Amino acid sequence: MLSFDQWKSKGQYHQVNGHRIFVQTMGEGKPYLVVLHGYPTCSYDYHQVLEPLSAHYHVVLHDHLGFGLSDKPTDYSYSLMEQTDVALALWQQLGIKKAHLFAHDYGTSIATEILARKNFGWEPITIRSMTLSNGSMHIELAKLRPIQKLLLHPKIGPLIARWSTKEIFYRNMRKIWADPTKVNPEELAVLWEMLLYNNGRAVLSALTQYIQERKRFWHRWIGALQQTEVPINILWATEDPVAVKEMAVVLAAEISHNRLVWLKNTGHYPMLESGEEWQRKILDLLAL
Repeated sequence: MLSFDQWKSKGQYHQVNGHRIFVQTMGEGKPYLVVLHGYPTCSYDYHQVLEPLSAHYHVVLHDHLGFGLSDKPTDYSYSLMEQTDVALALWQQLGIKKAHLFAHDYGTSIATEILARKNFGWEPITIRSMTLSNGSMHIELAKLRPIQKLLLHPKIGPLIARWSTKEIFYRNMRKIWADPTKVNPEELAVLWEMLLYNNGRAVLSALTQYIQERKRFWHRWIGALQQTEVPINILWATEDPVAVKEMAVVLAAEISHNRLVWLKNTGHYPMLESGEEWQRKILDLLAL
């Protein structure tokens, strides 16, 4: 596995809308695969699978603003709308004109906002296919963790974030693996270091407000999925205790052009828990 310093040294920064965004790319000259990571982690989630994927695709990963190694301004809204602006501006800077898109967890709402804009006639890059994985887009079905509910509170949330410890982070991460024996403490240590980087605790509560936006923009984002003509893949881990498997069933029923593939006996972070299987199935889906 890669250490914090090794991962950081392999990436580079791009200035987007006045902020530094950390980017990892690999596989130049191949078709693009852009990746939108989840909450509260970062692009390091894909450190196991980046090199194998890059044998087939030019993979582009970035840390959303407020996450990982990107800037974490304290005077920022962290709206998913603005995160979408950042992603699209970055991809345009990199000269990406068309790409496959993979989105996990938090990233799935950025992906659906991209679809909504396309449906309204604004498409800065062509999405060849979109793969959605274990994101609580159907927020009414989500089984939120107690820590998420606490971080959502406008007064309690910042205090909870400030008091968060490595032990609390480890405990909550282990609970969303299907098989806790597969948890790699060294990987969790790097993810915790990424979360702390640039005073990350100070923005953690603000980042968590994306859950409210999933309620507020439900019709816009679920409607975008129902209306889209982009081929949609649904790659879902069956044992996710948060983005439960019922969500994938509902999505498959309401999206016209979709393929549903299950990752069995796997929890919320399949690219970490079952990296080889995740990699094999995403490549199979993209090849169709």
